[in-house]
Amino acid sequence: MKFSLILCCLISLLACSCAQSQDCPEGINKLPMYGHAKKCKGQIEDDNEFIALCEKSSTRKAAAEHMVMRGWQYLRSNHLDTSMMRFNQAWLLDSLNSEIYWGFGDNLGMQGKFKESLPFFERSLKLNPNNARVWQDASTSYGNVFGQTNDKKYLDAAIDALKNAIRLDPNNPQYYGQLTSAYSYFMQKDSARKYMAITDKLDPNAVNPQVRKMLLSSK
Repeated sequence: MKFSLILCCLISLLACSCAQSQDCPEGINKLPMYGHAKKCKGQIEDDNEFIALCEKSSTRKAAAEHMVMRGWQYLRSNHLDTSMMRFNQAWLLDSLNSEIYWGFGDNLGMQGKFKESLPFFERSLKLNPNNARVWQDASTSYGNVFGQTNDKKYLDAAIDALKNAIRLDPNNPQYYGQLTSAYSYFMQKDSARKYMAITDKLDPNAVNPQVRKMLLSSK
């Protein structure tokens, strides 16, 4: 199965460059869900060939999980275009896999496209609301959008997302540390100090040193 899945990757890589006519949109495999572009006949044929080969060697679900794994590997190595290609291949195979949308969101976040990442985190959480790490990553994007816009609704959304992460993983100091930072933006710092105290019991290093200094100096 592993050999056949590798073949799937090779065929899909070839498919990215085979259609060169004016009617074929270029670069769409580097956009989540192919940018919702209307594919040309050659691209559709390549997709069908890729899916058929994967179905011969495995199930579509298993092949999609393999592509998701590869997507994460490339993302961790900062190969964002290749990572997006792998997540797109997974999406072709199984559009109900929640990790695909998580991958799309993280990839966009690493590109600094925080607002664009939000619908993908939301889609992932709709499919699987019990993944604390997706809630955490969504909170990061909400927080960055708040930093860009100063619109409090994004700060509120970041806090809500972190609280959901804590509900699912109540002993993770990173979530409490991020929640401390989020609450530090409020005029009243009581909640920030509350969560800093909780974080310190789990891991004092999880609180941003600048946030800690600010909270201690504002008592």
